[in-house]
Amino acid sequence: MSQLVEISRNLLATCLGVKEKEELVIVTDEDKRPLAEALYEAGKLLGAETVLLVMQEREKSGQEPPQAIGKAMEQADVAVCITKHSLTHTQARKVAAANETRVATMPGITRDMFTAGAISADYQEVKRLTEEVTDILTRGKQVRIEKAGYALEFSIETRNGVPSTGMYLEKGQSGNLPSGEAYIAPIEGSANGQILVDGSIGGIGMIDEPLLLTLKDGRLISAEGPTGSRLLATLGDSDGRMLAEFGIGTNHKARIIGVVLEDEKAFGTIHVAFGSNATFGGTIQAGVHIDLIVNEPDVFIDGQQIQEKGRFLFGDE
Repeated sequence: MSQLVEISRNLLATCLGVKEKEELVIVTDEDKRPLAEALYEAGKLLGAETVLLVMQEREKSGQEPPQAIGKAMEQADVAVCITKHSLTHTQARKVAAANETRVATMPGITRDMFTAGAISADYQEVKRLTEEVTDILTRGKQVRIEKAGYALEFSIETRNGVPSTGMYLEKGQSGNLPSGEAYIAPIEGSANGQILVDGSIGGIGMIDEPLLLTLKDGRLISAEGPTGSRLLATLGDSDGRMLAEFGIGTNHKARIIGVVLEDEKAFGTIHVAFGSNATFGGTIQAGVHIDLIVNEPDVFIDGQQIQEKGRFLFGDE
């Protein structure tokens, strides 16, 4: 436990700037309680007024926490959500950030992830690259993703990119820990084409065989592969099948390990997600948000290629 507490203390101090006397709320469930307890002890070591709140496990990512949890997050200086399923794309997280809480979400994090991989990145470098990619997304209008002969196109015109830098030091800043991605909400109804997913899927893990997704007018209409039926069942028959997110990984230390929190940050990958996006600039509120990771794609924005087999074609990357 001492190693986890020390890592947790550095994380809280460096990435969230937790200070003495600040109110720090740790939100968890039974699955992640042992890791949450390390954060709780670390918060006390930093002199924060630290509270540990344990809720029942959510059924899927994007599902809202109990109202009492949401209120506690809203009233805290800092909130850390370390849970099995993600609270990142919930109204509770959005409202807390709007109320100036600094929020870090750590869905699905494991002990191994605490001690290696993405958490050990140089977050100043992650921040620099993430902000550069975010700016490209914000200025862009049309995205085309190509891989293995398949292509998916959609509009991002008028939407702003979102940086998840791993550094949340100002009031109202929020994102994942570990982190390293730039993402955006595509225009609803604009996506058409196919994309081959070959990395991992949120809630499912790493996949042995690729999954071919077909989209029409922004909606997922088929998922061909061994995990296809399971994905469609999780997303449901309504707005859960709408394209919600396009993201680009910017963390050199992140690995594909079957936990989407780290997988979607991996350098050389992109991800798409289906379900809710109203918390980051879209209009969909579906009660579910599932990310799918694609390795080494070719990415074009407004006809200009920015990634070739996952490698950036700008800067010194």
